[in-house]
Amino acid sequence: MALFGRKKTTVGLDIGSGLVKVAVIDHSKKEPELVKAAVAPLLADAIVEGEVMDPGIVAEAVQSALAAAGVKSKQVVTAVGGRDVIIKKIQIERVKEQQARELMRWEAEQHVPFDMESVELDFQILDPDAEGLEMSVLLVAAKRELIESKVRVLADAGLQPAAVDVDAFALHNAFEINHPDALGGLVTLVNIGHEVTNVNILDEGVPILTRDITVGTRRFREDLQRERGLSPEDAQALLQGYDRSPHIEAVLAGRGEEIAVGIERAVAFLASNSRTGQIRAVYTCGGGSRIPGLSEFLANRLHLRVEQANPLANLKVRDGALESLVTDEIAPLLMLPIGLALRKVA
Repeated sequence: MALFGRKKTTVGLDIGSGLVKVAVIDHSKKEPELVKAAVAPLLADAIVEGEVMDPGIVAEAVQSALAAAGVKSKQVVTAVGGRDVIIKKIQIERVKEQQARELMRWEAEQHVPFDMESVELDFQILDPDAEGLEMSVLLVAAKRELIESKVRVLADAGLQPAAVDVDAFALHNAFEINHPDALGGLVTLVNIGHEVTNVNILDEGVPILTRDITVGTRRFREDLQRERGLSPEDAQALLQGYDRSPHIEAVLAGRGEEIAVGIERAVAFLASNSRTGQIRAVYTCGGGSRIPGLSEFLANRLHLRVEQANPLANLKVRDGALESLVTDEIAPLLMLPIGLALRKVA
């Protein structure tokens, strides 16, 4: 899940629906080090349901975030995700990697509900040193137009992709380095963004299922405005605050239930298609993970331990890397860009 090369720093760029996030990581020493992180707001409706509606505004926000992070390089690592990306753990006949590469298109036709002419495929052998007649392979397929669209966004901002990753793998990279003790068994990593919540199920640290729920902080804010009569500014302040107010409690039940049901459905789908065990914990990240009371609601609703994942928990951070940012507020937003920047690129 990483490319090894000679470049000393990697720039991870996460273009969300509400914010553009940048993380710069130095790979020149024994341990990766966060050099700089920055965020830039994106005007409402510049990106809707993952589709860029105003390329100029998005390009400007990307350039602003990169400038705030002091990035001069034109090479960035970004990612794609959503329903047009399929991740599937499969079993195939044990063969050498070159033969597996030849087999993979045929295997993909059995497992991927897309036209094979319109997708980019990749795979990773999960047990290369094991013995036996079969081997476990993680198959990844992404619609080519999704990748091309992301590359166009970069080009509009004067950038080039050093690599295009998958959201689930980037989140895994950051989770793995910061929460190594949490990788045993089945765990769910839930990234609650502005418009979409990504549910990623990891089995012994390997992403094996990803699902999207069309609920994010935007829906919580709109509910607070519509149902509780709050201004957009007051609603946002409550969502980003630290106190559980009656207003928050009133909207938690509805939107929190949608997230809980989405997690349950992903787990049920996995259970029906494989012999997996029980989910032992849920870890949340993204801006929505800071909503007061949401973790407690999910824990009670799912009868599982729910914790907020921290991409800075175990990562070396250079002095000044988070200058002008409030660490507790920014950390949940950085899981994806840090995961992207943890890739070493040639």
